[in-house]
Amino acid sequence: MNDQRDLTVVLKSRFPLVVVETHEEARVLALLERIANLEGWALFEKGLAVDDGADGGLSRRVLGTLLTWMSERGARVFLAATANDVSRLPLELLRKGRFDEIFFVDLPDAPTREEIFRIHLGRRKLAPDAFDVPVLAAASEGFSGAEIEQAVVAAAYEAHAAQRPLDTALVAEELSRTRPLSVVMAERVAELRAWAAGRTVPAA
Repeated sequence: MNDQRDLTVVLKSRFPLVVVETHEEARVLALLERIANLEGWALFEKGLAVDDGADGGLSRRVLGTLLTWMSERGARVFLAATANDVSRLPLELLRKGRFDEIFFVDLPDAPTREEIFRIHLGRRKLAPDAFDVPVLAAASEGFSGAEIEQAVVAAAYEAHAAQRPLDTALVAEELSRTRPLSVVMAERVAELRAWAAGRTVPAA
């Protein structure tokens, strides 16, 4: 499905996690009513951008359904939405009153990168203390969490192919071969940070 037209809602409450993908107004409204009945919280992960009309106005109608529900709902529901490119969000969603705050999550700093390395090494049943995590964190300046994970994965494949244990040197080599988006798209990242300054609340 096209990310611009699909609406993914993650529904959490005392009930099990429910993930629903839809781009039909009726189904969106029914799902929103379910959220209200559960009095839980909803995370909108994608699909809130409005295109140039190529979908026959469908995304605009879905947005209208959502905005109306947000304005009129009486149930206790906590709403959160994520966006990689806030400039593509409809203006109607950004005005005060739709969401209480707009938070900006920048690339992870060194202590956070250390923790990310520990998490992904641990997930692969590797002892983080066997690695020089501060060195890896320093070598991954400008990396996102996903890019750090992929460096660990690629280094693990390299170790397997070479029939040797995964160690700090292999991960560091993979990091040196990787050009993160903060380098490849440096101008775009700088624009996003400039937009966020003074307009958003830093998440950390």
